[in-house]
Amino acid sequence: MIEHDHVKDDHIKDDYAVAVPFYDLWHEDGHVPLVRELLPPLLKGVERSVIEIGAGTGLITRVIAQETPARIYAVEPSLGMRSVLVNRLAEDPRLLGRVTVLPCGALDVEVDEPVEAIVMISVLQSFPAEQRAELWRVLARQLQPGGRLVFNWRERALPVPGDLEVMGSYAVGRHAYEVAGQVLEAAGESVTSRFVYRIRQRGVAISEDEVVVTNHWPAGERLAAELRAAGFDRDAAPEGMEMWRLP
Repeated sequence: MIEHDHVKDDHIKDDYAVAVPFYDLWHEDGHVPLVRELLPPLLKGVERSVIEIGAGTGLITRVIAQETPARIYAVEPSLGMRSVLVNRLAEDPRLLGRVTVLPCGALDVEVDEPVEAIVMISVLQSFPAEQRAELWRVLARQLQPGGRLVFNWRERALPVPGDLEVMGSYAVGRHAYEVAGQVLEAAGESVTSRFVYRIRQRGVAISEDEVVVTNHWPAGERLAAELRAAGFDRDAAPEGMEMWRLP
């Protein structure tokens, strides 16, 4: 059975546009409600500035904005996702003045001054082992001393390849927006999955697109060792979340 998570890669831009119409529907049915509950206490005391890695369409951006008065740097490489995010900001003049949208990936982010916090929700799996060391270096360079790195994470058993299964179906007017997925290959910490996005009318598919993506799920011990090697210290966080600080 395929895991239900945000699957996005910093190197996939317009190819991921096929998922944009399904994005909020699927993620509101997935990890986003839990993150809304778990993230706010981890941002307590943050007042000046936050980087959000992989802002997507802005679902978590709004959570950050509600819980802190800080300026937000929303990093999003996908043009399709970024377009929805900017349109969402345009609906609220207060957010439009606080959120700077950066059209780049996590490895290329640079902001004007060190920030108090970096938030990264369902993005870490996009980075293979050979890129994560650079990721930690880049993020550490953006944080002020004592700054916090917050992300969601949990241990996972290696999935078994299988058949395509419907993971969610959502009514939009008289249409059903359907997301299906299957694991194609799993080895070590890498899992290659296929996702199919269909729009159905009276049960008949009138639109169908697919994306194949490889995600990377290191063991918790390895992840902790990488972060410590990059100079981070672990801080307390609820189950399902991680918080690490620079000394």
